[in-house]
Amino acid sequence: MADETLTLSEMEGTNNEAPKDAPIATIDDLGAVYGIPVEVSAVLGKATMQVSSLLKLGRGAVIELDRKVGEAIDIYVNNRLVARGEVVVVEDRLGITMTEIIKTEK
Repeated sequence: MADETLTLSEMEGTNNEAPKDAPIATIDDLGAVYGIPVEVSAVLGKATMQVSSLLKLGRGAVIELDRKVGEAIDIYVNNRLVARGEVVVVEDRLGITMTEIIKTEK
């Protein structure tokens, strides 16, 4: 994989063609960004409620989310939707597996 070559537009996730004289970057050129921490969040679903309802919740209360059982969850990196996936169990912890990568146009 170290010899894989990417154009700058491919690294940015755009579908635009790179100009013929555009510099070519390799995976080795990206080494500087490997150590940058990012926040990964997996959102099972969302719910909206009034503060008064929220304050009435107690132990064992159930909040109905806007997703159905088996529906894909949203995976965010630094608050940006990047993928959808499924919840998995890894030994005694929860994890996520990506089933769809979301490409966004800028």
